[in-house]
Amino acid sequence: MEIEVRLTDKTESYIIKNLYPLYLYDLSGHYSRLPNIHGIYEETDDFQTLGDQYEVQNIWWEKPGILFPYLILVDGIPAGFILIATPPHCNKGIDYFVNEFFLIQSLRGQGIAEYAANQVFEQFKGNWELFTNPLEKNIAGQKFWSKTISNYTNGVYVEEYGNMFDGDKLVFRFSNIEK
Repeated sequence: MEIEVRLTDKTESYIIKNLYPLYLYDLSGHYSRLPNIHGIYEETDDFQTLGDQYEVQNIWWEKPGILFPYLILVDGIPAGFILIATPPHCNKGIDYFVNEFFLIQSLRGQGIAEYAANQVFEQFKGNWELFTNPLEKNIAGQKFWSKTISNYTNGVYVEEYGNMFDGDKLVFRFSNIEK
């Protein structure tokens, strides 16, 4: 199995945009969310089509050097994405923030997600942060991040509960400056 983690440009943006509704559907199970009145997984009814959702996502390809949209490919097939943000799109003192991370369900549990995360971590040295849903419905995601970050940092990281801009989260912070 060949795994590639590739920074995308605007010509490939449609691939991540095609995968994004699958990501939001996955999250709906963690948060017990339903789609809006138009059948789109968004917090408001302002989004009527996937095209509306795509327009908002364009920011990822409009700020090179600040926002980094990575595509995960397995044997050349799109399998997920990792969206990395830098200041001013991070909390104070954070250099890199894992804004979104997704791997299609059929490929989970095979080491692909951890490999992809490590590939992106290695691209940037600094103070990292990410957070995930702390509820029991997301125990798999919590365990994934605990294991992945512990393996990557040799156990030198912070894992704590905190209130973030969109509610209570399980927060992970680490530095790879010395790595």
